[in-house]
Amino acid sequence: MPDRPVPPPAEDPREKREGTLVTNSPDPAKADTAVADDRELSEAGSQLSTAPLDTPEGQSVPGSFGGVRKPGLGGALAWTWRECAGWARWFWRQLTSMRVALILLFLLSFGAIPGSLIPQTGIDELKVEEFREAHETLSPIYDKLGLFNVYSSVWFSAIYILLFVSLIGCIVPRTWQFVGQLRGRPPRAPRRLDRLPAYATWRTEADPEEVREAALGLLRKRRFRADRAGDAVSAEKGFLREAGNLMFHVSLIVILVAFGIGQLYKYEGGKLIVQGDGFSNTLTQFDDFKPGSLFDTEDLPPFSFTLDKFSGTYEPSGPQRGTPRTFEADVTYTESPDAAPKKQTIEVNRPLEIDGSKVYLISHGYAPVVTVRDGRGEVAFKGPVPLLPIDANFTSTGAIKVLDGYRDKDGEKTQLGFNAFFVPTFAGEGKGEMFSQFPALNFPVLALSAYHGSLGVDSGLPQNVYQLDTSKMTEFKDENGELLKQRMLPGETMELPDGMGSVTFEKEIEEWASFQVSHQPGSGLALAGAVAAIAGLAGSLFIQRRRVWVRAVRGDDGVTVVEMAGLGRSESAKLPEELAELAGDLHDRAPTAAEPEAVPSEGAEK
Repeated sequence: MPDRPVPPPAEDPREKREGTLVTNSPDPAKADTAVADDRELSEAGSQLSTAPLDTPEGQSVPGSFGGVRKPGLGGALAWTWRECAGWARWFWRQLTSMRVALILLFLLSFGAIPGSLIPQTGIDELKVEEFREAHETLSPIYDKLGLFNVYSSVWFSAIYILLFVSLIGCIVPRTWQFVGQLRGRPPRAPRRLDRLPAYATWRTEADPEEVREAALGLLRKRRFRADRAGDAVSAEKGFLREAGNLMFHVSLIVILVAFGIGQLYKYEGGKLIVQGDGFSNTLTQFDDFKPGSLFDTEDLPPFSFTLDKFSGTYEPSGPQRGTPRTFEADVTYTESPDAAPKKQTIEVNRPLEIDGSKVYLISHGYAPVVTVRDGRGEVAFKGPVPLLPIDANFTSTGAIKVLDGYRDKDGEKTQLGFNAFFVPTFAGEGKGEMFSQFPALNFPVLALSAYHGSLGVDSGLPQNVYQLDTSKMTEFKDENGELLKQRMLPGETMELPDGMGSVTFEKEIEEWASFQVSHQPGSGLALAGAVAAIAGLAGSLFIQRRRVWVRAVRGDDGVTVVEMAGLGRSESAKLPEELAELAGDLHDRAPTAAEPEAVPSEGAEK
């Protein structure tokens, strides 16, 4: 049986085309044929992509849009309109080009870097103020550039909007062009199939019509979109490449829309809750609250919850001693004032989800219970005082402020303030500085320094509740004339001088947990867009758009000549391999014809 045909090595069609056109043939008919062949080859490779074409050479350039300015007002107006319209079209073509879209996408990513490195006013105003104080030279420059509020700055919004418009301008025309390609038929086979990169041919005894029918069925079985046109079968495949490309760009728009929705209609707020206390989702209950531009506080869902218990466990020994193992907050919540209470445990990265909002557990610490008595022995303040941790072992600092209810020994009203320093596990007297050695409450110690006077809260200016402003306060003095300070164990009391009262560190030490209540309406849409973008990008990278033609005609000797050729959007070794497989399968149905036996010439030896 004759061997199956093997496609010859792929040749560069440009070499043959250049060779045909450059040859100075004295025959004008051959030159016309060469030009026609080049035109057919160009048409065969057309519309393999929906990318916009470059401006053909010879067209007007920006600033020169044709026409002559005629004299008079009418001529001036016509010329001005022509120039403005020309510049507008040029700007639109540049904006909607894929090159500009990629540049804007890069600028958007690059512009988001300062938002991650520099404190933002919409996230933590206290850190912004600390940054201003530490960098007095850079802060005015950052203010002018909008680097403290990157995501709401004018320049970031401009990039965002331009990218949005650019993507839409890229996608809409390419989508209509792609739809037109899907509804159209594959292009007719070029006259010279042997000039295509992948090519195979053989001669067969089968009828040309049978070969074309076999090729049509074979290509459709391989999921090619095939059609008969004259003496050839045209087929194309790989439309998912362009579909993936369009899906990728549509997904970028979806992500941008989701980001915009999230920024406009989101809200998030923080709340520190001591064990046993509760929270109601109203504006006045938040320690800090950051709504989106279009969010209405009246739309806050009416849920509430109570922190029943917080528990944390730590590695007791070994190289990872003190490493947190579990953080759990047991809460009782209701979805509305009339709803039945429910219980749930909130863990790190396992939030409580209520009515489209999520309650995250973000931090915790200790709140020593302190009792302050005035000079008459009456209780002026009693309760847990949350202190903020400053290291991994929960060494904590804060302030105790007695605003009202305190009177000195003469019965005069005044205010008290105490700087507090707390360690849950004290190393012991004379064993280094006062820093905690372990996160758990193994050996708790509270250190206080005392002041009296004005806390500055009556001025109406906001204050940090964890810091003590001593500018308008007077130090309590000890017997040596120094600032009154004392280190206390649970149950111990610090006496204030001159019968001014006392401070007791109670044996109860509560724990607190900090929660973030967040509502991000566009997160699900953004996730869907990201997944679709990855799928579309994979399709556009790994699927090849290609076309195959099969021609079967009867030769002068009555034997059918079969030609197969393939053309891809880009150079790929898979196209010749795929064409070889197709040629092999078609050869099985239309095998190579036997070569005619040579007839010996007269007089030759037998």
